[in-house]
Amino acid sequence: MKQHGPLRLLSNDAAHCMTWTPSIPLSDEARAVHAASTPIDLHTDTIKFISRGYDFMASHDPSWLVRGFGGHVDLPRLRAGNMAGLFFGLWTFPKPEVGCLAEAHRQIDSLEKAALAGSFRLCRSAEDIIAARQAGEVAALCGIEGAHCLERGERNEVVVERLLALGRRGVRYLGLLHFSKNALGAPAMGWGQDVSQGLTPLGCEIVDSCREFGILVDLAHINRKGFFDAVARKPGPLLVSHTGVAGVTPHWRNIDDEQVRAVADAAGVIGVIFAPRFLGQDGLDGVVSHLLHLLKLAGDDAVALGSDWDGFIRPTKGLSSPAELPNLTEALLRAGVKPTTIHKILGENVLRLLRAVPPKLFA
Repeated sequence: MKQHGPLRLLSNDAAHCMTWTPSIPLSDEARAVHAASTPIDLHTDTIKFISRGYDFMASHDPSWLVRGFGGHVDLPRLRAGNMAGLFFGLWTFPKPEVGCLAEAHRQIDSLEKAALAGSFRLCRSAEDIIAARQAGEVAALCGIEGAHCLERGERNEVVVERLLALGRRGVRYLGLLHFSKNALGAPAMGWGQDVSQGLTPLGCEIVDSCREFGILVDLAHINRKGFFDAVARKPGPLLVSHTGVAGVTPHWRNIDDEQVRAVADAAGVIGVIFAPRFLGQDGLDGVVSHLLHLLKLAGDDAVALGSDWDGFIRPTKGLSSPAELPNLTEALLRAGVKPTTIHKILGENVLRLLRAVPPKLFA
């Protein structure tokens, strides 16, 4: 497949293959704890690159410049980091909105093609992930980042039917907002931001439909009023796939302590992002500080990882790719986190969430 634009910078050749070495010394305990874990990333944006020709099967070592937007994830580095699975966020440019739905389906087509080529195993449930793990395969799941991809319809039923069709193709979570206002509500920041706007009537109907269809509601990127409007509709266990926490670093992108408690009270899960500008510092200590705050506030059943790798971020030092994930295990052990809790953070909490909201739709 022909590579377009910046993807040429991510092209694979022998000079760009890499062998990972830890950026911090790993103890025998860290190696053992990590080897016994089932790491799952709640949010990457890699599918946009795969759908445009990025060679996911090859190992890449992008330049410093390119690492500012992508080239973070590929199959060899997932295996090097002992990753069990990851969610691919289907994301589309919201302007114009027309065509976004077709683009989302095209990205799913790319995932299915990559799976057939042996890149990973497409999964929908916790049991699927475990089966893939036992077979030595990396599990791939998908979610939607921004419901603008459903496009506006003359009738709400049309939009619900589009969500249903995506659910049947394996979409496991729906991010209601991204960086633009849509027919469901307003973002925390971006085009059309409006702190006074909550969920629209269509937004309420889509949240209710997610509950009916077995699709998780992802509250990353939505503004605070819309967040609590969604919580009030009791869609089941909630998800914030990739975020920081304002209790550590006040930032428009981060959720506050009241929001954290609301997710925990709904038996949900919060994935901590790896972007320094939201963490407040560059390095493993930033990720650990946000994780520790969540553990203290929400308990060890609500905490997970949502890297946002390949999401036009420069990942924090020590977590530049999945291959470096053992560094985080070491850092958490040094911070006094118990191995059983580390296992929950790395993946067990995601498995619990998927069991709590099993897929109801099949092609």
